[in-house]
Amino acid sequence: MTSRIPMTPTGKQKLREELDRLKSVERPRIIGEIERARAHGDLSENAEYQYAKEEQGMIEARLRELEDKLGRAEVIDPSKLSGERVMFGAKVRIFDIETEVEERLTIVGPEEADLSIGYVSFDSAVARALIGRNEGDEVRIKTPKGIRRVEIVEVEYGPL
Repeated sequence: MTSRIPMTPTGKQKLREELDRLKSVERPRIIGEIERARAHGDLSENAEYQYAKEEQGMIEARLRELEDKLGRAEVIDPSKLSGERVMFGAKVRIFDIETEVEERLTIVGPEEADLSIGYVSFDSAVARALIGRNEGDEVRIKTPKGIRRVEIVEVEYGPL
């Protein structure tokens, strides 16, 4: 798979920090645990050793995943974008026409998505419906609960 993965500079930095932590802290820790468990003798019945080996496998898999994602990262800096059209990196204020509730969303890469802070992945249904639209547009968003009608109140760009 060679497709690029869009992400903000902040998103790339978080992945880099996780990669560095796994390499410098978690990998050496688990190697030490494996060595200690190995010292207890018979490995076939050593639950501590088996658990440590499983954890090592998970750490190594995550390391490979992070290295792949960082290698395919296409960094898009929202602070260098502008306009009223919704694109990757946009901070969008929408107004739900039926519930009369206003929401603030930021369109980011899948690795950065976090609904608790209003960060939605560019490939989510909400973001796909908003991308390419302008301030003032009314947008219909297909959700599992049905169609949502929202108005794009404001689009802004800047650092996340």
